[in-house]
Amino acid sequence: MKVAILGAGAMGNVIKDMISETKDMECVKMIEPLNGDKLDDIAEDIDVVIDFSNPGNLAMMADFAEKKKTAFVIATTGFSPEQVQVIKEMSKKVPVVYSANFSLGITVMRKAVADLSNALGEAFEIEIIEKHHNKKLDSPSGTAKMLVDAINHDGRYEQIYGREGNRKRGNEIGIHAVRGGTIAGEHIVLFAGQDEILEVKHIANSKKIFAAGALKAARFACGKENGLFDMNDVLFP
Repeated sequence: MKVAILGAGAMGNVIKDMISETKDMECVKMIEPLNGDKLDDIAEDIDVVIDFSNPGNLAMMADFAEKKKTAFVIATTGFSPEQVQVIKEMSKKVPVVYSANFSLGITVMRKAVADLSNALGEAFEIEIIEKHHNKKLDSPSGTAKMLVDAINHDGRYEQIYGREGNRKRGNEIGIHAVRGGTIAGEHIVLFAGQDEILEVKHIANSKKIFAAGALKAARFACGKENGLFDMNDVLFP
């Protein structure tokens, strides 16, 4: 399987190193748009593009998908609603695995908190706390939003991003972001009931967990003709 990596930052390099240790994959090219590189610079045919870059590169990705019919694994976060619609249009032509988090553990956590929310109902109040390094630009994290969507799929809760001032707690989910140091990523979903607390926590100790998930998603995508998928589809086909 021939792979191109979009984004030559920390994650891109972790993926490149992991591919070098994988027998069934070859990294054909690493594209860094900040250096003026473009996907069109890839001379040979490839099977999949793995994107850990920036939302500003989406137009280039959509154009490449249109011309080359190449599968995409999109791990970039911070897309606008209009850009998400572009990704959906891409998926009508090529297979796209799009997720805010490619960790296998987070994928299972997402399913678990949805089930817990349904089971515990109105008896427990829910808070989400996410922690990341001081260089992360978007907040709350795409993963936190993904967890909120899993819990609040029917819109029953108001979503409160941080708190200040004086107000009584309503039927809501509180979402809180922490930024500092070199935290790779931590997500906590807190279910607080009468005299009991249930906490579901995921800690990322290195970027390798996201690279491993992205490679698993790449293998999955290359077996499809088109369609929009996420890590839940990859892990629970």
